[in-house]
Amino acid sequence: MLETKSRASKRQRRSREQWQALLARFESAGLSVAAFCAGELISEASFYRWRGLLASSGAGHELAPASAFVDLGAMASGVREARLELRLDLGGGVVLHLVRG
Repeated sequence: MLETKSRASKRQRRSREQWQALLARFESAGLSVAAFCAGELISEASFYRWRGLLASSGAGHELAPASAFVDLGAMASGVREARLELRLDLGGGVVLHLVRG
């Protein structure tokens, strides 16, 4: 008698890079999400989850070169009494929050 594998053992764990490549293939495939997921043997829930995660983390966007610099002093010069609040999401759950008030 042949044993059937459980559904959990058939799952494939993909890295962030593999999901990025998979989502890039979807963009060029011209298929519906349901058709693409069926062809790739992935659940639609996983597809939507990873698409949301990668979109919110800015995946696929190029980082500015290290030489890029924004001088906030020039933006706020002469307005010392005004409140200035800066919030930067650095990714990975790290947020830099600066307040001058």
